[in-house]
Amino acid sequence: MSRPDAPAPKLVLASSSPRRIELLAQIGIVPDLVDPADIDEAPLANELPARLARRLACSKAEVVAGRHPDDVVLAADTVVAVGRRLLEKPADEAEARRFLSLLSGRNHRVFTGVAVVTGGRTVWRVVETRVSFKVLSDAEISAYVASGEWRGKAGGYGIQGRAAAFVQRIVGSHPAVMGLPLFETTNLLKGAGWHPAA
Repeated sequence: MSRPDAPAPKLVLASSSPRRIELLAQIGIVPDLVDPADIDEAPLANELPARLARRLACSKAEVVAGRHPDDVVLAADTVVAVGRRLLEKPADEAEARRFLSLLSGRNHRVFTGVAVVTGGRTVWRVVETRVSFKVLSDAEISAYVASGEWRGKAGGYGIQGRAAAFVQRIVGSHPAVMGLPLFETTNLLKGAGWHPAA
């Protein structure tokens, strides 16, 4: 049991993603510290998308929790998949173009894992969202690639930006596609005993 005079644990976000910081701010949560995890994000052989999202989120949270053992650490990871094919962060413009061509006129799935570590215990959730893209013209793909918005984004697009015009339908969590499922995140933090300061 913690002492009554013990300082409240800090909330550490194990990500430098501006999108995740903005999403947390949207629901009134401001991390006390941002300390990105630096881990190998390459999928394992035959690793399924949901399992990859969970593993990376948990690994990030646990690595950073090792540096902040008395605090609450929050981490997330987003994986885009067409069937069983993973679409990671494109390495260059050519790969971004290939990803967008593959997503054109098709449904795909976005898996976002979120993990919270406190007191050496890890809790997690994986949220699956189905996204349907319209058929993209070569001109639309070229313009999007030229915008640079694809950089650093799983699947090669950011739904919070210009790619929003490509989306015909979403079934699931819109904020999860942006990088952080807010409903699940809030519940995990509450379950860990962390609440925003009044």
